[in-house]
Amino acid sequence: MKTYRWIVFGILIALIPIGLASKFYQGPLAFWVNNSFSSLFYEMFWMFLVVFILPRLSPGWVAFWVFIVTSVLEFMQLWKPPFLQAIRATLVGRLLLGNSFVWGDFLYYVIGCVVGWLILRTLKTKYVKS
Repeated sequence: MKTYRWIVFGILIALIPIGLASKFYQGPLAFWVNNSFSSLFYEMFWMFLVVFILPRLSPGWVAFWVFIVTSVLEFMQLWKPPFLQAIRATLVGRLLLGNSFVWGDFLYYVIGCVVGWLILRTLKTKYVKS
C-alpha cells in the first residue's frame, strides 16, 4: 500500500503543472487545449487526490463520484449568485469552479475519469495485495 500511495502522490504532483500548462497553453489548438483537453487533467487530479487521501477506495467508485461531483460543479456554472461570481473572479476560483457551462465538457470529464480509473486500477493491481 505504501508504494501505491507514493506513486499516486507522484502522479498527483505531476498533474498540477501539466494541468496548469494545458490551461494556459498558447500554441496550435490553444482554445481546444485550454477549454476542453485540460478537463482530462482536472478530473484525474481530483481522482488522484481522493485516492491519495483514501487509498483503500475502489478506483471505479472514485471515478464515478469524481464525475458526479465535477458534473454538479459544471451545472453550478449556470447559477451566478454574487458570492460565486466573486469566487470565480479569482484565478483559483476559475480553475476550480469554472465560469461558463459547456455541454461538451462532459465528454472530457468521462474520458479523464476513464483514463484515471485505468491508471489507478493498474497501479492498485500491481502494488496492493488483496
